[in-house]
Order: sequence, then structure tokens, then C-alpha cells
Amino acid sequence: MEPDESLARLRADAAQKLGGEDIDAYSLDELDARIALCRAEIARCEARKAFAAQHRLSAEALFRKS
Repeated sequence: MEPDESLARLRADAAQKLGGEDIDAYSLDELDARIALCRAEIARCEARKAFAAQHRLSAEALFRKS
């Protein structure tokens, strides 16, 4: 197995673990806290995605043949 494959699987496992966790016993406050945490993580991922997209465009512009 290639190192990239292992890393990809670890990332997927973390997301799957979060999504597969039994939340039936959580209180309303615990659910609110979990939702806030998930929203913060989504915002963090979206910000990183926007940065990466801009970085890629900048690199492509720099190396584009005129």
C-alpha cells in the first residue's frame, strides 16, 4: 500500500467514525455543542479549500506559458 493511500484511509476513517457515532443518548446541550463543533470544522475546511484553490490558480498563472 502506498503512503498516500494509508493517509487517505485514516482521514476517511476519522470522518466515518464521527458520522457513525451513536448520538441517541446525547442531551440537547451536548447536541448543540456537537453541532457547533461540526459547523466550526466545516468553516475551517471551507477556508482551507478556498486558500488551496487560490493557491492553485496563482501557481497556474505563474507557470502558464504566454
